[in-house]
Amino acid sequence: RRATSHLLESNTSSAPNRARTMSAAAARRRKQLAKKAAARADSGGSEEDDPVTLRLNTLLADTANSDESTAYEALQLAQSQVRRGVKTGKYTDATDLAYTVGLSLLEKHGRVSVASQLLAELVRVLNETHTDCTAEWVKRMCGLDSAYRDALERDAAMATDERDRLGRLHLKFLRSALKWSEVLGTVRFGDCALHELLGRHCWRMSKRAPSLLDEEGGASTDEEAEEADMEDYEEDEDISALSLRCEAVTHLALSEKPDILAEHLKTLPAPTPEEIKSGHVCPPAERDSLLTRSVLVLAAVENLRDANVLLRAYMSDIEGRDSETLRKSYMSKTDGVAPSHVIFCCMVLRTCEKSAKTGPLYSWLLRSFNSELTKIYKPDVIKAYTTKIGKVYFNIQPPPSMMSTLENMMGMMGGGGMG
Repeated sequence: RRATSHLLESNTSSAPNRARTMSAAAARRRKQLAKKAAARADSGGSEEDDPVTLRLNTLLADTANSDESTAYEALQLAQSQVRRGVKTGKYTDATDLAYTVGLSLLEKHGRVSVASQLLAELVRVLNETHTDCTAEWVKRMCGLDSAYRDALERDAAMATDERDRLGRLHLKFLRSALKWSEVLGTVRFGDCALHELLGRHCWRMSKRAPSLLDEEGGASTDEEAEEADMEDYEEDEDISALSLRCEAVTHLALSEKPDILAEHLKTLPAPTPEEIKSGHVCPPAERDSLLTRSVLVLAAVENLRDANVLLRAYMSDIEGRDSETLRKSYMSKTDGVAPSHVIFCCMVLRTCEKSAKTGPLYSWLLRSFNSELTKIYKPDVIKAYTTKIGKVYFNIQPPPSMMSTLENMMGMMGGGGMG
């Protein structure tokens, strides 16, 4: 009994000592963690510094031994850190990381294919985290676009099929970025600078469109590129040169840069005798039809200022026919010449600048030019523009059945690929 009592007293007296020992150990651990956190803060680090981040930084810093496998490892690490930042609510860190790593892969490593995947992830995260489209982010998007194009140009050995595939991926990225700027920005239909980037890229791609649509119906011969083609476009999407140029002028018009739009139109050939013949069955000259599309877009979004600037530039620097001759020909039914697109655009703008009482004159203009409008690429889109103009300027209400279609088509201007 004495031994048992002694043992119990010994255990009871040692319990506080063990508690004090454990408390001291925990305190030391807390101090160590605080010291490490302070050291990271002093060195410009963050709590996110971990083996994954360290490995990612090492890969990005080693530009001398960079290859495709190294870039792909960096991509996987960056994607995991971006998703981690989203899950923990550190949205700014996640978006900044996607941007900086994507830019580094382009500028320092020239890995366009790998970087394109991270750029797509960047736009997804910007939308998912409801990140506002600010002037700083627009500037970043412009920098990514420039770095992407520069990296493509530096790789002179890249196969044509791969170059075309990466061009399509960049088109998809710019469309998504523009749509994000429309939803989370302050500009109707999306930021003007992003419209310009997308418009210029569509025009560049239109020059390569023949190589995208060969007789076999595809540009790539290997399985990976064929799978990418299926992902890059919807099944029924038209990626012809004309479609891309129509989308290009739409976005350039919305960028509020009519001078740049005129420069692009100037590169197209003049109308042929067949294209300006009265009653022609072929489509109008592409240069004329793109001018009409651009002016109608600008009028539909109530930007008559830029529409007039574009029209004046077209008349002075591009149109080779005399304006007075074109005016007389427009009203003549016996000269064998189709109505002029330039004169039609001029009359539409002059009518829009008057009061709503000139609505009957606007309706007459559309009827007299209908033979040309119905032959322009995607006449249903042209119809949406002219209907919107009638509603805005002359209070001409479209049929109820057309209202939702009209609004949907106008809403596609913000990155929806509307031509």
